[in-house]
Amino acid sequence: MSESWKKRTQAVHGGIRRSQYNEVSEAIFLTQGFVYDNAEQAEARFLECGPDDFIYARYGNPTVSMFEQRIAALEGGEDAFATASGMAAVNGALTSILKAGDHIVSAKALFGSCLYIVETILTRFGVDVTYVDGTDLEQWKAAIRTDTKAVFFESMSNPTLEVIDIASVAELAHAAGALVIVDNVFSTPVFSRAIEQGADVVIYSATKHIDGQGRALGGVIIGTKDFIRGTVEPYMKHTGGALSPFNAWIMLKGIETMTLRVNAQAETAQILAEALEGHAALERTLYPGLKTHPQNALVQSQLGGKGGTVLALDINGGKKAAFAFLNALTIPVISNNLGDTKSIATHPATTTHQRLSDEQKDELSITPGLIRLSIGLEDSGDLLADIKQALDVSQR
Repeated sequence: MSESWKKRTQAVHGGIRRSQYNEVSEAIFLTQGFVYDNAEQAEARFLECGPDDFIYARYGNPTVSMFEQRIAALEGGEDAFATASGMAAVNGALTSILKAGDHIVSAKALFGSCLYIVETILTRFGVDVTYVDGTDLEQWKAAIRTDTKAVFFESMSNPTLEVIDIASVAELAHAAGALVIVDNVFSTPVFSRAIEQGADVVIYSATKHIDGQGRALGGVIIGTKDFIRGTVEPYMKHTGGALSPFNAWIMLKGIETMTLRVNAQAETAQILAEALEGHAALERTLYPGLKTHPQNALVQSQLGGKGGTVLALDINGGKKAAFAFLNALTIPVISNNLGDTKSIATHPATTTHQRLSDEQKDELSITPGLIRLSIGLEDSGDLLADIKQALDVSQR
């Protein structure tokens, strides 16, 4: 694999590991264990594994290794560890480095399950957490201490699509010796340059854009080789959060078309956001690619001007109007995933973020009328017509 390859080439050829049969499509090694030629080889492998040595599927697998190498190359990281889901990646990246008494700084705007890990699990085991408005650099500066172990945030928040300045937060964190851990799902591996911009650890739910077709769960943690193999791997292989070989194969197939899919989805999202902004049925149209978005200038520098595949619509009339809108849609499906080839509509206040208190929802602007729309590969004109008719229904 050449380091000079562009992302589209890496997405097709990165990390290829062929068997003796020289297959074109990546092989699926559906095995939980591996056979040794003799007892001495078994002993040696448990002492030290080379890049082509495997012990047990929880530790590593040839198909999984291909996925890890390919996504690490796409993101610009040295190595990666594939996990059973996106949340296994979040949990593994955080808990593998933290112990009682450690301090982290986290953005307030987090996906519900991410917030549960930070707010409930980490604090249960004695980790001290300080929360900040992720878009306010002064709050980061005030919260990061000399003993801060890590900072954690979503580079683009779910569901209100705030964009956090990775480079500026990383500069503040690194000055204190803290790791920068970024959940990068909404930014996607296609538009992201998070490691180049200062992130030490990048997390993806591969369930989203990497698979992109609603087939399987998966996640990945990307970072330096020392961090992945010295810190993450020992934790993950003993706690059991590894990705299955079959799901790794699905992710490899998804990566091959990811750049084409994500660019098309983002193009449609931009068209829809521009067409819907100012609609009489909407309190707000949230999309980072809009010039009116508070962090649009940051989107230009951090994401190459791409606003991503998700937009949010805040419908006048609260929950009743939002539900009427959802029920009137004929093309987007009602679900709680994103990054799929099918457009998906979600009501965060009652689903993905329902466990948040009313005060937290108010603070994060997750209103009863807010709809998250993950844009798929359908025709933009068909989607716009369908959304507009559903908005009309919502106001009756």
